[in-house]
Amino acid sequence: MTRADVAHLAHLTRLALTDDELDTYVGQLSVILDSVATVSAVVAGANIVPTTHAVPVTNVYREDVIVPGLEHNAAMAAAPAVEDGRFRVPQILGEE
Repeated sequence: MTRADVAHLAHLTRLALTDDELDTYVGQLSVILDSVATVSAVVAGANIVPTTHAVPVTNVYREDVIVPGLEHNAAMAAAPAVEDGRFRVPQILGEE
């Protein structure tokens, strides 16, 4: 990356850069471009499968198996209070 390249980019993006800023950006952009070229060279030379995670990820969920629920009579037998075949609970919204 040359100073002229940075000046051209600044012109295209309508940025007004000072001479010191041009010199600074020449060095910074060169480092960035060299780093991208290094990574691209490594990736292009290796047979790397694209991935979304740095480590292998496996599904930890169990199989979705249908299991019968508690029978109605068994549930009512375990309840502290039952009325008309339903759980009886204390009223919480006031008197009727």
